[in-house]
Amino acid sequence: MTHRYVILGAGRQGVAAAFDFATRGDAELVRLADNDEKTAERAAKRLRKLTKGVRCEFEPVRCNVAKRKHVRDALKGCAVALSAAPYRYNAQLAEWAIESKCSFLDLGGNTEVVRAELALDRRARKAGVSIVPDCGLAPGLGNHLAAHGVASLDTPREVHVRCGGLPERPVGPLGYKLVFNFYGLWNEYRGHGEFLRDGRKVSVPTLTELEPFESRELGKLEACVTSGGTSTCPDTWKDRLRAFDYKTLRYPGHWERIRLLFELGYMDEQFESADGAEFEPVRMTQRLFADRLAFPEVRDVVVLRTTVSGTHGGKPRTLVYDLFDRHDETTGFTAMERTTAFPAALVGHFQARGKIAPGAQPLEVCVPALEYVEELPRHDIRITVSRA
Repeated sequence: MTHRYVILGAGRQGVAAAFDFATRGDAELVRLADNDEKTAERAAKRLRKLTKGVRCEFEPVRCNVAKRKHVRDALKGCAVALSAAPYRYNAQLAEWAIESKCSFLDLGGNTEVVRAELALDRRARKAGVSIVPDCGLAPGLGNHLAAHGVASLDTPREVHVRCGGLPERPVGPLGYKLVFNFYGLWNEYRGHGEFLRDGRKVSVPTLTELEPFESRELGKLEACVTSGGTSTCPDTWKDRLRAFDYKTLRYPGHWERIRLLFELGYMDEQFESADGAEFEPVRMTQRLFADRLAFPEVRDVVVLRTTVSGTHGGKPRTLVYDLFDRHDETTGFTAMERTTAFPAALVGHFQARGKIAPGAQPLEVCVPALEYVEELPRHDIRITVSRA
């Protein structure tokens, strides 16, 4: 059986998701919807070359995701819509998907937006469609692995997720290469993380609680609190787990420099100087990051480790899920594109096959975790699982 998908946002992750739908998601059509029609056309052209011999049509269309008619037109005739648009649009897009009787998922990254999507549960059930937010890398794949670990132990107790998209070696003033949208990064670096500690939900400020992390491939890294990575897991498992936390990985020294930028005001949305002049520092910072942290000659990597501990068969057990991914020279997809888009596309394929029940639910609740992780290698995402 073949399926029809639509991608809202034909940028980096959108193109990678379209590739996965076409090559592993039984797609007969992938509609590429973008506000810039030329971007959609370039995406379709690239995908036709990458998937030569695959029977799938790529249809570029212009779509402003802020306009209901544009989105409704883009969704016509499709079973599943994947949003690769900025996270702030996702709650509204989910509503319009329900109106169109089209299942919906997104790459997420903001837990308050996710909660607005989950509030659509009754409407989604009535329409017979599924809404699954936060399906990228982290939140997303890290949470799937957590769900697999929780399902694999008799009594799970603690989950710790550590993840980072990095250059293959430290570069530039921050030891970092910008591997996805700046405002997504900015969103992660501010606010607070939502964790479980001693069985209670707590808020922990971002850019705090630095800890060392040892990567077999990259050596010494540093982990730090960022926002959004736990998504809804602390709410879902607050009565079952004692601890759940998430930290982002960077090369040593990065977090100290980022905190300095925040303290100096470079990440502020608004600033008024002593002479009354007003401007938006973060807009300047965005342009500087895009220019000074591009490093096109340096390939990226992704490191992900999810650790789940508890007891099984009456004995202590710890499951460690490790992923190390590199830029793919054959397709041109970066490690960040691959590890964000391919796991999300697998959720969309589950939706198209009816493996996810109608309604708006967190992925750790509605996606069959054991089957999902079993299928990941077919989507070229390879997890190493060790037991302690």
